Amino acid sequence: MWIILRHRLHGSINDINQTLTNMAMDSRLMPSAASSSSSFCEGRVHSSASTPSLRSRDAALSMPAKMDGGGNVKVVVRVRAFLKRETNKSSPPELERQAKCLIDMDPITQLTTLYSPDDQDPEAAKLKTRKVIEEKKFTFDNSFWSHDTNDEHYATQEDVYNSLGEDFLDHNFEGYHTCIFAYGQTGSGKSYTMMGTPDQPGLIPRTCEDLFERIDAAHSENSNVAYNVRVSYFEVYNEHVRDLLVPPQTHKAPNYLKIRESPTEGPYVKDLTEVPVRNINEILRYMKLGDTSRTVASTKMNDTSSRSHAVFTIMLKQIHHDMETDETTERSSRIRLVDLAGSERAKATEATGARLREGSNINKSLTTLGRVIAALADPKSSRTGKRREVVPYRDSILTWLLKDSLGGNSKTAMIACIAPSDYDETLSTLRYADQAKRIRTRAVVNQDHISTAERDAQIAAMAEEIRMLQLSVSDSRQREKNAKEAEEKLEEYQTHVNSMQRMMEERSMVAESKIKKLQTENEALKLHLKLAIESLKNPIPPVPVKTESELDEQDKEDASEFGEDDDEYDSESTAYGEEDELQEEMHRYLQDMGNLRKLMTADLTRFKTEDSARMPLGTKENF
Repeated sequence: MWIILRHRLHGSINDINQTLTNMAMDSRLMPSAASSSSSFCEGRVHSSASTPSLRSRDAALSMPAKMDGGGNVKVVVRVRAFLKRETNKSSPPELERQAKCLIDMDPITQLTTLYSPDDQDPEAAKLKTRKVIEEKKFTFDNSFWSHDTNDEHYATQEDVYNSLGEDFLDHNFEGYHTCIFAYGQTGSGKSYTMMGTPDQPGLIPRTCEDLFERIDAAHSENSNVAYNVRVSYFEVYNEHVRDLLVPPQTHKAPNYLKIRESPTEGPYVKDLTEVPVRNINEILRYMKLGDTSRTVASTKMNDTSSRSHAVFTIMLKQIHHDMETDETTERSSRIRLVDLAGSERAKATEATGARLREGSNINKSLTTLGRVIAALADPKSSRTGKRREVVPYRDSILTWLLKDSLGGNSKTAMIACIAPSDYDETLSTLRYADQAKRIRTRAVVNQDHISTAERDAQIAAMAEEIRMLQLSVSDSRQREKNAKEAEEKLEEYQTHVNSMQRMMEERSMVAESKIKKLQTENEALKLHLKLAIESLKNPIPPVPVKTESELDEQDKEDASEFGEDDDEYDSESTAYGEEDELQEEMHRYLQDMGNLRKLMTADLTRFKTEDSARMPLGTKENF
């Protein structure tokens, strides 16, 4: 239970920290928090900022939103130059494809014409065997001729941004969500248009650079506005979402993220990493990190084919404080830049194994995108009630994530990238683009007005929620801590019991050895006592004491009788008082026996008392 509360607490704290950080950007709003705001945001990577906004749904609906009045998806088309494989200039003449450009663009009317392929092109012969090939004409919002660098109407990377990116960045500063995505077959120049090269940066790096240039200029003109910029980068690979700002770990399965949907913010990626950025260098560094982690592979159609759909998102938040009314206006906008993987045919790419499975998933998501575009372009989709056509957003991860951008609160643009010599794929792309320009979106300004009292009330409510969650988590942790302490005490008690058991066994062995030793000594003393008693019962008769004169006479008689000399006898070997000595010795034996009996009785009593006190219940005595 406490784990769930901990997750809820962390999510709420991260959301509240983000809200407080935004308010603290202006030192006049929260002077105490302004000093710590920079340290909080600096270099911090957090994984919960992608959750929905804390803005109340009812409050958001009650606020007067500035409606755009509806607008169509802006569609532009760009044709690239020839690739080496299309001309084969380095090959022998008989192997040259001799492809010709099938595209013509009118820079004035923005009319794009797709011509029938030349009969000399071997690729065109395959098409004519199964259907009729004819000239097609389409009109889009803009047509970028990037095929021939020598042409006066050649569209550079800068031209593409100036005619498309600048306008959409203007919408972002007005408070609108925007989305620009590149669509086309594999190898048609989508990644070049969106990302570009170090020498020719694409739409995404130019947008980031222009964004911070405008922020710096705005700071110099109006210091009452604070800006907060955050970025995220993820890819949709094989119908899974992977965070590109989290480098993959070797020998570990990739960490795929889940999709959730908010009633106010629409679909979002749960636990997606969002990082605050303060200048163009930081945002380019994270962009490079994501590009390094992106899944690419080589196919016959493209040496560096993108095997996933990449989505780079910039969150711009503008906080304006009116010193006269003491009101805070928060304007939020999202810039979503999408580099789609290219549609491909297995026969053309000659893909097998993992590449074939990747191509299948890519085509599935792009097919679903085409169905979504067709459904949104149909007038029936604008109907209400039961007759309204259901748009299949959830049929793929890509369309689900782009739901708000395609048919919701966003200004959206589609860049249709086409190849100059592929009639079939180019026609398919142009048809999708022609349908997309009929899609209408409902973009609104994302702006909130908060008074000082309302802001203080929100902060107090969030602080109270944090306090309650902290108390819940603290109680849960305390219970877990108590349980762990009880378990540790039980283990310690069990260890102590085992130690005491071993000590009792050791002391029992020592006591047994002492008892055996005392028993041996007792047997020896009993033997001595028995001998002493027998000697008392059968005493040795006393020898009469003779005087020295009598002894001398006796010695002389004995010597004369045996013919021995008197000097051969030792006069000092006489026994005096043998009976007294024997009686004293017996008395000492009796005293020793009495003392031994007292010692044995005392030791036996002491051993029994100690062992019975330390012996666990149910243990029998060994004595």
